[in-house]
Amino acid sequence: MNLGIAFAPLVPSYVLWTALAVAAVIALLLIAGRIKGALIRTLALGLFVLALANPSFTREDREPLTSVAAVVIDKSPSQEFAERGQQTDAARTQLVDRLSRIPGLEVRVVEAGQSDGETDGTRLFSALSATLADVPPDRVAGAILLTDGRVHDVPADTSALGFNAPVHALITGRSNERDRRVAIVAAPRFGIVNKPQTITFKVEDQGANATNAEVTIRRDGETLERRSVRIGETARLDVQIPHAGPNIVEIEAAPLEGELTIVNNRAVVSIDGVRDKLRVLLVSGEPHAGERTWRNLLKSDASIDLVHFTILRPPEKQDGTPINELSLIAFPTRELFTFRPSGRLDEFHLIIFDRYARQGVLPLVYFDNIARYVRGGGAVLIASGPDYASPTSIWRTPLDAILPAEPSGQVIDGPFHARVTDPGKRHPVTRALEGSGAEPPNWSRWFRLVDTRRPTGTSVLDGPGDKPLLLLKREGEGRVALLLSDHIWLWARGYEGGGPHLDLLRRLSHWLMKQPDLEEEALRIVVRGKDLTVERQTMADNVEQVTVTTPSGRTRVLALSNAEPGLWRATTEASELGLWRATDGKLTALTNVGPANPREFAEVTSTTEVVGPLADMTGGGARRIADGAGINVPRVTAVRANDNFKGADWIGLKMRDASVVRGIGVLPMFAGLLGLLLLVGSLAATWAREGR
Repeated sequence: MNLGIAFAPLVPSYVLWTALAVAAVIALLLIAGRIKGALIRTLALGLFVLALANPSFTREDREPLTSVAAVVIDKSPSQEFAERGQQTDAARTQLVDRLSRIPGLEVRVVEAGQSDGETDGTRLFSALSATLADVPPDRVAGAILLTDGRVHDVPADTSALGFNAPVHALITGRSNERDRRVAIVAAPRFGIVNKPQTITFKVEDQGANATNAEVTIRRDGETLERRSVRIGETARLDVQIPHAGPNIVEIEAAPLEGELTIVNNRAVVSIDGVRDKLRVLLVSGEPHAGERTWRNLLKSDASIDLVHFTILRPPEKQDGTPINELSLIAFPTRELFTFRPSGRLDEFHLIIFDRYARQGVLPLVYFDNIARYVRGGGAVLIASGPDYASPTSIWRTPLDAILPAEPSGQVIDGPFHARVTDPGKRHPVTRALEGSGAEPPNWSRWFRLVDTRRPTGTSVLDGPGDKPLLLLKREGEGRVALLLSDHIWLWARGYEGGGPHLDLLRRLSHWLMKQPDLEEEALRIVVRGKDLTVERQTMADNVEQVTVTTPSGRTRVLALSNAEPGLWRATTEASELGLWRATDGKLTALTNVGPANPREFAEVTSTTEVVGPLADMTGGGARRIADGAGINVPRVTAVRANDNFKGADWIGLKMRDASVVRGIGVLPMFAGLLGLLLLVGSLAATWAREGR
């Protein structure tokens, strides 16, 4: 209970002060003139002025509030190294037990840092602020951090804490820890395919005196080289980018003897390979209604550099047209269909022959060059029509050795629906094509099919009588596709509702140009939030189990289930930051969880130097709890008034005197009968003195 006096003036403040001044002057005159009864009159004047101030006796009923202390437990990945986890659990038990014995203290325990390594390191002070967000600053008794000392959000000064109380850090780990890490100095995010990119890195040691380290360089799991580098000096690495999409480069240093962890001995750089331009050569032969279908598709793709030639007439045709009017641009056959240095054939990623027949424009030796170009890694697409069944068919060239089907000489005319074959339902080019799930397929009919015999490769679309319509084939290092109808333009023009021509033709052309997403046999790892999904693309009926290796070297065996035709999946928890591997014995996939080189693992030796300066400014401190035998948790003491909250074997918390008002009582001094008696009594005393 608190007693006091409060004033609630009955008149404005200037009137009150004027009355006080007048009363003081009169009192001085009475006393100076030694008038009889001066003291009684002065007292009466004082009572009248006091009545104008309207004083009241007050009583407050207060309930004391507890002081609040926060205990922040560091659960970041680095706390799992060596014995830190056990040290943390043991210290936590002792600390909470000792705090619970302090009367008038509320203890709040929070775990922090579990996922901070995925963003910007260990952030304990953010968790501390959130824990005390609903506590007034005058109730905070202090904070105790149980951590390895590697905290990445330490405020620059105490004002950022939001309270005036001690901060203590109890440090796990030991002072003689040693560790080696690989640090990336500079690395590109993107690289042109088949061009080298430069990565600079260095190897750093803590707590060791080595001068050199053996480093292994890998790309997509394949070892490129091994070299010795000097500790602390920047090294340069030139690595070739072999394919589009992610190219994962690992730089791994040999471990130190007795080092804390090897998780940061490896640095990962993911370089997205991009093609400068996909160069496509389109050669159009006999004019037909769908002649511009391929051109429109390829011109709409910004990643494709298209070279297009149209042969409208054979050179032997004679009609008197002047030679200089036969062509706007001469057809540079020698330049296009021979190899470097004189030709540019191997600069193209894809060659398309659209309704092309032998017309004497291209000598047979050029077709032989094209066959060699495919076997060496190039791609050819034949979009055929009746020309493929004619005596001048492109089959009757050296290309017959690589084409997937021989024409029978027959052309089947009549309406039919193109259907996805069973292998086509698994192949990335035709899998899940829009409209393919209905029967008949939800797309327009075609009216012409070139009949073939002895097909090879994979038929992904067929026509009437299950005859092949679209054949895909691998030849050496290259690829070949044969489309046995020239009626895909009906889909493009919207006939009978059209069909998925853009999707089909784009997938087809990009499969031919070896787009990684369209490989028939592929193993991929996809990170979705906290889950790691392993996907196996295959043309087979079954798949093998996949072995997943975590960044720390642990292994998990996953049995994949069929998600859709040709695609198998399994999911596991991505419980560690770093590089994950998956293999089924034939294929290997890699992916990185979290940042490529997490800040959490940049420096992992425990330290008092990061949190110590701030703790000292608050009157607290940072100290190790495990340098001797066992765990040495200091005593916790309640301190009322002091600027120092630490000692050799103790730490202190600043206990507060905060309280909350539960009730208020007010008794006016001049209200009612009591006030009337005081004023009348003072007047009566004055008159009585005057009457003497």
